[in-house]
Amino acid sequence: MRVSGKLTLVGTPLGNLGDLTDRARETLAAADLVLCEDTRRTGGLMSKLGFTGTRMLVANEHTEHSVIDRMLEAIAEGQNVVLATDAGMPAISDPGSRLIVAAADAGVEIDVAPGPTALIVALVLSGLPTDRFAFEGFLPRKGTERAGRLGDIARESRTVIVYEAPHRLVRTLEDLAAVCGKDRMASVARELTKMHQDVQRGTLDSLHQHYFDVPPKGEFVIVVGPSSAEPSVRTDEELIVLLYAELNDGASTRDAVALVSTLTGEPKRRVYDLAIDLTKVLIEDDAEA
Repeated sequence: MRVSGKLTLVGTPLGNLGDLTDRARETLAAADLVLCEDTRRTGGLMSKLGFTGTRMLVANEHTEHSVIDRMLEAIAEGQNVVLATDAGMPAISDPGSRLIVAAADAGVEIDVAPGPTALIVALVLSGLPTDRFAFEGFLPRKGTERAGRLGDIARESRTVIVYEAPHRLVRTLEDLAAVCGKDRMASVARELTKMHQDVQRGTLDSLHQHYFDVPPKGEFVIVVGPSSAEPSVRTDEELIVLLYAELNDGASTRDAVALVSTLTGEPKRRVYDLAIDLTKVLIEDDAEA
């Protein structure tokens, strides 16, 4: 059965209202229903544009699945439904993918009013190769999944883009320097398109040191340059950094050794010996404290 309404994905500004396209404005003005991540943020945008009274429903990571039926019902009634997130394009490290899949499965017409995306803005500002790249979104916070993803980045022959929260930025840069090598080139972009936009470029080691000294504030995008063809042997210092991070997160010595060995490709015996030495140092430090 062909439906008469449609779903339009609207890209919203990352932080500068001037980046909103005319087409996005027209689409929002004609919307009967707006599905959004946060009604306060999207409602504020609509108000600035002079659009009032438009019906809105929250479609975030917790509620996205529950609004699918209401979205399809509205479209079946001939309504124009818009999907927007707080900033950037829907479904790119933001809610929306389940709604888009459901609409496609139902045979709904899907359109897009494209807008800025933080990963592309950060990539072109990075000064790193842009011909081939991979997007990792937010990395897992710990465990084997994080170790596996970091290992993938270390071996990746394409430029890699990662999103990160300010309170985890230093740890992630430290981990990336340990697995990719301290001299791997990278950039860190902050507050893209906003008044305090900042892009730092350099080695992973220098970027880690910068943000260790300067407390991170804002929203960050890390861009990591491609790996060299030859894998490098990890130094003891790099392995100890990774071991300490896992142990500090509550992993057992056995689990920390397994994770770091998997992550770096270094033999478990070598990693285990370093872990034992590190554990002794930590015990001695606790005793002295």
